[in-house]
Amino acid sequence: MPPEARPVWQVTRYLRELLERDTAMSDLWIGGEVSNLTTSSAGHIYFTLKDQGGALRCAYFRNQNVRVRLREPMRNGDAVIVHGKIEFYPQGGTLQCIVDFAQPAGVGALQAEFERRRAKFEEEGLFDPARKRELPRFPRKIGVITSQTGAAYHDITTVLARRWPLAPILFRPTPVQGDEAPVEVAEAIRSMGLRLRPEARPDVVIVGRGGGSAEDLWAFNEEPVLRAMFGCPVPVVSAVGHETDVTLADLVADMRAPTPSAAAELVAPDREEVTRAVRALEATMYARSRQRTGIARDATHRLANRVERLLPDTHGWRRRVTAHADGMAHVAHRSAREAREMTAGLAARVQALSPQATLQRGYALVSTAAGAPASRAASVAAGEEIEVRWADGSRRATVSATATGAPAGGGVGSDA
Repeated sequence: MPPEARPVWQVTRYLRELLERDTAMSDLWIGGEVSNLTTSSAGHIYFTLKDQGGALRCAYFRNQNVRVRLREPMRNGDAVIVHGKIEFYPQGGTLQCIVDFAQPAGVGALQAEFERRRAKFEEEGLFDPARKRELPRFPRKIGVITSQTGAAYHDITTVLARRWPLAPILFRPTPVQGDEAPVEVAEAIRSMGLRLRPEARPDVVIVGRGGGSAEDLWAFNEEPVLRAMFGCPVPVVSAVGHETDVTLADLVADMRAPTPSAAAELVAPDREEVTRAVRALEATMYARSRQRTGIARDATHRLANRVERLLPDTHGWRRRVTAHADGMAHVAHRSAREAREMTAGLAARVQALSPQATLQRGYALVSTAAGAPASRAASVAAGEEIEVRWADGSRRATVSATATGAPAGGGVGSDA
């Protein structure tokens, strides 16, 4: 019996899945010559990459090629290197390379990978100047991430101690090259940023190392480091290598320094310059204060003189008020004296007319028992009780007899 026949879709699916599982086929650099080059109306580029031993169809879709501007348009016969992944196209039954980066041949593989990554992260916005932050003018705490044994750490700490010793250094030692360096550097950046409370974070972080070959600096082109720097909540200064060395970390950082020593000078103000600036500001403030005080004093004098000119003659008014007050006081004294004299005269007259004064002259005051005055003899009857008041006392008496027109001789008897 003939063997069991498999449907085509099973075979093509198997081939596609086989390639997808092969990591070597999903991150591949290929070099060759361009042929059969065509560009669609949508902007997709299709070509065949060949050499003396074989040929491979390639598709460079518009969403990838628009972010990489080749120095010259790709032409048939050009020698190029491309990066991409190998896929099996079931509908056409063909293999093809899905290109995400292309560059003319003659560039080293490491540089080509650098340019590919640069184009990728630039498209994602990691290098966008609009997101870069200014460095603090007077940092209260400075973070440093580098190797503890390298010269960079010594250079940075020496400059910081000389320029701005007020800010303590928060140091995170980490390897800066080798297979473990990208993960370690990224973890150190996160430990100073996202994993610290806001009040415990440094105000700025320096990430760097000394010079070396492109391979030695490659850790600062790796994605974990770039993502950590991009997500750091405080400004980051990249200080990798020498001035001529450029890494992708330099492009992501908020500021790039040509050397570690230069990074320390960027983040730390010079304390001597700050002292001179403070003293100059103090002198300026003092001079301006004196100037403004003098201006205010002159303005006050001018205003006082103007007010004095506009107001009436206060001295003349004061003299007139004083004279008037003195006159009123004299009148008051005189009126008081006249009133005292008048009162004394009235008192004398009242005293002279008072019954007590009459009694003092030897007269007596007679009143009935009921207290009514007995000014006439007819007002009392014989046997009636009366009261006789002299100047020095009184006596009760009984009328024994009455006589009209003449006093009754011996007619009053005293009961006291």
